[in-house]
Amino acid sequence: MKKDQPTIDQINGFLSQEFEVDITRMEPQANLREILELDSLDYIDLVVVIENNFSFKVKPEDFIRIISFQDFYNYIFSQIQTKETSDVFLEG
Repeated sequence: MKKDQPTIDQINGFLSQEFEVDITRMEPQANLREILELDSLDYIDLVVVIENNFSFKVKPEDFIRIISFQDFYNYIFSQIQTKETSDVFLEG
């Protein structure tokens, strides 16, 4: 988990700034929707923030399984890994 900490810090930083939430409330098991006080329009903002910060496209249905911050981190990590793998194939 320590190798992922810089990415988690980056995620928490932009979430804190975008949604004006105290970063100390962003615990891995905390409910993402409740802490960020997300409504349907906020999800659009969240998608834009993710796409701008990590350069991959987000599908709305991906959020169905995201409950906690840890779920969100895992989603970001898996998308980054998928993107890196596809970039390697495109370069090769």
